Amino acid sequence: MTIEEQVFYKKRLKIDQLLAYGFHLIDGAYHFKTTFMNGAFRAMITVSKKGEISGKVIDVLNDEEYAQLRIDSLTGAYVSQVRDKYRQLLADIAEKCAEDILFKSAQANRITEMIKEQFKVLPDFPWGQKQYQSYGTFRHVESRKWFALIMDVKRDVLLKDGDESIVDIINLKVDPAKSTRLLKSKGIFPAYHMNHKTWISVMLDESLADQEIMDLIADSFALT
Repeated sequence: MTIEEQVFYKKRLKIDQLLAYGFHLIDGAYHFKTTFMNGAFRAMITVSKKGEISGKVIDVLNDEEYAQLRIDSLTGAYVSQVRDKYRQLLADIAEKCAEDILFKSAQANRITEMIKEQFKVLPDFPWGQKQYQSYGTFRHVESRKWFALIMDVKRDVLLKDGDESIVDIINLKVDPAKSTRLLKSKGIFPAYHMNHKTWISVMLDESLADQEIMDLIADSFALT
């Protein structure tokens, strides 16, 4: 993940707060500029229409992007100081202009609200290991059995295409007789880390409409 993605992971930006902070709306995106390290560097932050944040750090002396910022293998004192100061700037924006959310994607958070409304349950996060801490399980109130599990994984684990960007998925139980048909649908895959005959993984990237996913969740609820 980029520095920006790390700082704003599982956070939702609030547009009114961006404007109050000093962002300006230009051509549908929000832009902010400031200098740091006594004016030696200029940060240029952009928030897209989709709420995705990106940034550039410019070396003011030569008016070029400071590429060393993005090279993890460079760990000298100066480049580390630039990274730290830039991260502090991003963290200040996050603190003042964003709110915490349970999951990375907008669809995962919408689905969570719909599950809460329909089944009266919220996710719990039972794993202590760092790589699994963001995995949320949805359980039956009485039996405590899972009927859904939302995880953030590398896209490659489902698509096998080398894409290591992070995506939210939801694992759901299905009738084995329907599994083959469902797996022909866009955004539905054999279950990640679960029985392929009785579970599927659905990518929460808007490939399927919310209601289609909720119909699958209702089936999973009935089967568990």
